[in-house]
Amino acid sequence: MSESAIKRALDKVIDPELRLPITDLDMIEILGNDVTVKLTVAGCPAAQRIEADVRASVAEFGATVKMSVMNQTERDALKAKLRNGKAPRQNPFDADTLTRVYLIGSGKGGVGKSSVTANLAVQLAKSGYRVGLVDADIFGFSIPGQLGTKDKPTRVDEMILPPVSHDVKVISIGMFLEDNKPVAWRGPMLHRAIEQFLCDVYWGDLDFLLIDMPPGTGDVAISLGQLLPTAKTIVVTTPQLAAAEVAERSGAVGLQTGQGIFGVIENMSWLTQPDGSKLEVFGQGGAQDVAARLSSLAGTDVPVLGQIPISIALREGSDEGKPVVLEHPEDPAAVAIGEISVKISQDKLGLAGKKLRVSL
Repeated sequence: MSESAIKRALDKVIDPELRLPITDLDMIEILGNDVTVKLTVAGCPAAQRIEADVRASVAEFGATVKMSVMNQTERDALKAKLRNGKAPRQNPFDADTLTRVYLIGSGKGGVGKSSVTANLAVQLAKSGYRVGLVDADIFGFSIPGQLGTKDKPTRVDEMILPPVSHDVKVISIGMFLEDNKPVAWRGPMLHRAIEQFLCDVYWGDLDFLLIDMPPGTGDVAISLGQLLPTAKTIVVTTPQLAAAEVAERSGAVGLQTGQGIFGVIENMSWLTQPDGSKLEVFGQGGAQDVAARLSSLAGTDVPVLGQIPISIALREGSDEGKPVVLEHPEDPAAVAIGEISVKISQDKLGLAGKKLRVSL
């Protein structure tokens, strides 16, 4: 069997971290009937999966498979290819980005913002979009648990390859810590961590980047406002008046750093009773109130994107790392999240003045 036939079979093997064919990444060397797989680094967490996929792809040819590791020259060439000519540590989400970026904040904790963000990311990926998720809540990180991943990022020199969970590329400070250790950092270190999440991580071409914001309006919010000039803010609140008043500040800080407000999501809107009636445990009108106040501040209409009911399946899925939109897509909370994701997917990115990735 020819080397070209073996290569065609290997073209279908996708690197689980980089999400590209291993042949395009120059990870394969074929000499006659011998196939050498060159991993990016020693101890690559995806090594077993890649080896299994390669062996399965060439089994019909009777080819032998050997595992190896790239040398420094080969790694440098790979990094240059992935950057597509851009310099190292460059922000891929600057003013020229073609990725739609959303800062999802709440102002205060306890409103289910992270659960909503994680499920929105998974739902968008489920719909066929390329999605990245940054857990910017450095002190109260929870996204890895929400997605049920314990995977660690792979370092290729200064480049960080984010784990992929439910087809979402995700990064969190929790992936770099052991034994749930707390983070006690001041402002400059917070800024550096956020900058690394954006600039040192290899995101590839994304359709959407969701940012799970920390509560409040402090250093991280300001840093992200500076680093993500095209981002739009999505505010998560509950119907409760106290939560709504704090949530308003979350949207207002985005306006101060130049971000527009895409809309408001109300979580825990009601509890459906056995007879089908709605018990409004936390009152009503919180999202409408926040949207009205932010519309006044922004000078433009800020819509309520949707209301998510209280859901045992959503809560259990968040605790178990099994997103409700995958495990129980028929659940009312999953349906509401799906409808919100459609509105996000229909949001248009302004292309005026942007450099389009068009090859002639």
